[in-house]
Amino acid sequence: MGVVLKRVSGILVAAAAIAWGAAGIHADANGGVRPAHAAAPTDTATFAGGCFWCMEPAFEVLPGVISVTSGFSGGPEKNPTYKQVSAGLTGHRESVQVVYDSKRIPYAKLLVVYWHNIDPTQDDGQFCDHGKQYQSAIFCRGAAQPREAEESKRAIEASKRLKGPIVTPILPFTAFYP
Repeated sequence: MGVVLKRVSGILVAAAAIAWGAAGIHADANGGVRPAHAAAPTDTATFAGGCFWCMEPAFEVLPGVISVTSGFSGGPEKNPTYKQVSAGLTGHRESVQVVYDSKRIPYAKLLVVYWHNIDPTQDDGQFCDHGKQYQSAIFCRGAAQPREAEESKRAIEASKRLKGPIVTPILPFTAFYP
């Protein structure tokens, strides 16, 4: 009887915890609770770096990154399909959209990770993937992102570590299609 009571008690505690979480209450970093609607401020970054599936893992492991979504950016056509983009018909580049907590990870850190995962001197794609749809690019929002992207690009150029000039463009963000 004691084992059954313990098991039932454990199930009830688990059910209460699930209900508590479902009610929109989360533990904060200090062990307190806060309503779910008081979520941390998020920002969004969009990077093209060749095959989008190859770009996802580098960002997914970063503390402060909330989500990484593969999709397309940079082309004029609305809602392009994978088949259209992979055939090079739309002008889009395979991209990842990174939603992140800007208090936990700054945009500058995302740029460092991005530059380390591409070849910024390759203008016809990335690594073994060739075509406009695989070309690298940084798609910037607001006033701060282009400034930070340009600063990071200049720092890499000044380091003289690359065998050629950086051809990765820094472009205004227009749209992202997952």
